Amino acid sequence: MAFFEYRGRNQTGELVVGQREADSTEVLAGQLVAARITPISIDEVEKTGAGTGNFTRLLGFGKPGLSDLILFSRQMYALAKSGVPIVRGLTLVAGSTRNPIFAENLYSVVNDLESGRTFSNALARHPEIFSPLYVNIIRVGEETGKLEEALLRLYQYFDADKVTLEKIKSALFYPVMVIVAIVFAVMFLMAKVIPTFAKIFEKFDLDLPIQTRIIISISNFIADYWWLLAILTVITIVSVRLYVKTEQGLYNWHRYKLKIPRIGSIIRRATLARFARSLAMSNSAGVPILQGLTITSRAVDNVYVEAKIGRMRTEVEKGESITRAATSINLFTPLVLQMLTVGEETGRVDQMMEEVADFYEREVAYDADNITKIIEPVLTVALGFMVLILAMGIFLPMWDLVKITQR
Repeated sequence: MAFFEYRGRNQTGELVVGQREADSTEVLAGQLVAARITPISIDEVEKTGAGTGNFTRLLGFGKPGLSDLILFSRQMYALAKSGVPIVRGLTLVAGSTRNPIFAENLYSVVNDLESGRTFSNALARHPEIFSPLYVNIIRVGEETGKLEEALLRLYQYFDADKVTLEKIKSALFYPVMVIVAIVFAVMFLMAKVIPTFAKIFEKFDLDLPIQTRIIISISNFIADYWWLLAILTVITIVSVRLYVKTEQGLYNWHRYKLKIPRIGSIIRRATLARFARSLAMSNSAGVPILQGLTITSRAVDNVYVEAKIGRMRTEVEKGESITRAATSINLFTPLVLQMLTVGEETGRVDQMMEEVADFYEREVAYDADNITKIIEPVLTVALGFMVLILAMGIFLPMWDLVKITQR
């Protein structure tokens, strides 16, 4: 597949310039015409910045995010509802997206559609962007002739998911920044301020208390071996990241996240909300329950919870009811179990799960808005404790120094 640079004019006569991959100039010309762009020139070029692009991709920069997926779903829903053919709609969206990696993948989807693949199968060839949940909902929409409804459901699901994630991120931002600021402040005091006091105490040969000697020893170590601490910090961070990338490490980290005081409770409820929302969407779309549990387990973005839901799916496959299977894995709250029971009895599992998702999302939003009120006193006490230790270790000897100078 070659890379081309094209120039053309749209329906209003405006000049359109862009780059994209295609099998040939004829194929690209046909795609442009389908997108209501009249080609003026199409020239094959070498793909510039390939080395830099590959390097940034390895670092994770430029990867399409949740916002790109939300906008894509919304645009495709509007185009499908208006009766725009899927190939033309994808070409229009790909030409307007600001993310070059996302645009490249969408053009690849267009080429797959033109070669005879279905929309869902074409999306499935890009699992790094389109999750199994996304692909399966699109597949159900294709099979039932309700593709625009499937796109609307996906837009609403990911939009609600983004709001919840933003709430959690904003809740964690304040305490993390305060802790980082405290660590840097203490390091600065130990490396720059404490050595000055230590020289003064040494000059007057004061009999220093034990806490002062400990503080000065720590300060001397940091001043002399800061480079070693920096290396150890980098090694620790890299080691942790590499461990988390392993299957067992990721499992342990995702399990630990749910147990963090205060924060873990919010993450747990956000995960349950995501489970309920995705199960409701797959169930209402007509996805079989076993397949729905499989794609829902991957949608929760937590391998620990995914493994639990996998066990739940196994129990359902053996003939157990959804409620009994959910009870056996010891993951869900009584509220979720009760709503599942009502849903099974009334045949409205999707509606009950929507209620559960709404409930937990409201709780997460409330707790996220108030998390700073909970954490702030803890941080204040911790900061006060450190200030007290520094004061006792530094300022108490200063009183002895004042007495000596007054004699």
